[in-house]
Amino acid sequence: MHFDILTIFPEFFGALPDQGILGHGVVSRALRSGLASIQIHDLRCFTHDRHRSVDDRPFGGGEGMVLKPQPIYEALSSLKLLPRPQRPAGAESVILLSAQGKRFNQSTARRLATLHRAVLLCGRYEGVDERVVDLLCDEELSIGDYVLSGGELAAAVLLDASVRLLPGALGHADSSRYESFGEGEADFGEAPLAAAANAAFFPVGSEPSPSVPRSTHASSGILDYPHYTRPAEFLGLSVPEVLSSGDHLAIRRWRRQAALAKTLANRPDLLQTADLSEDDRQYLAGLGYTPAA
Repeated sequence: MHFDILTIFPEFFGALPDQGILGHGVVSRALRSGLASIQIHDLRCFTHDRHRSVDDRPFGGGEGMVLKPQPIYEALSSLKLLPRPQRPAGAESVILLSAQGKRFNQSTARRLATLHRAVLLCGRYEGVDERVVDLLCDEELSIGDYVLSGGELAAAVLLDASVRLLPGALGHADSSRYESFGEGEADFGEAPLAAAANAAFFPVGSEPSPSVPRSTHASSGILDYPHYTRPAEFLGLSVPEVLSSGDHLAIRRWRRQAALAKTLANRPDLLQTADLSEDDRQYLAGLGYTPAA
């Protein structure tokens, strides 16, 4: 997967892959291994005045400055990208990062990870000329309900969230399935029927390891369960006994319930659309959760 990032602050991203916020962790490894590639483009290189101006005052008056359409158009043209009405759909996407965009989430990250190429346009100042959105961008995304000084941080977030979903980017193929907002797996209940059901549900080569008890349902969408490691006791708090029991079914049940409890505490809104079993609903009711009418 290839990323092009259009920005007026190319130094924000450093000299890839050795410096900057993208020179570390999963993204850096993906770049070094060839799973992903990134090219940074300075929008000021596509201006034609001695001040290298990329912004101007808004029509109609008002505060701030607005990014002009011409440098963005020329930058995209240099990347051999046609205006949106003439652009083939499917393999590539031009994305504007702005506070006015649709909310970016894990589902969007999974979709972007299937693209061959993503062009990330970092908004700045009061915004971007709306004709850029109408003519040049495939979508407009926001990483949250707040305003940043520019789209560079948002572009880095989107890139990291997408790259880590590329096959081979993480150390284990299942790592992105069994985490907050992950795709999860089906939970078929009591052993030994669960083993046979799992074998029927998962495609050949994608079966979950029998030595790793899981907790989440195929519906996904809730938060991950709490994790613990050594030492078994820390500052007076002990690891839940069930996790050392060796009873995988009990561990699976505990993890599911702990994930539901954490979701209720931190993101109860997710429960409104989660695919909950009757056991899930009864457990949540015991915690005082009442679904919205």
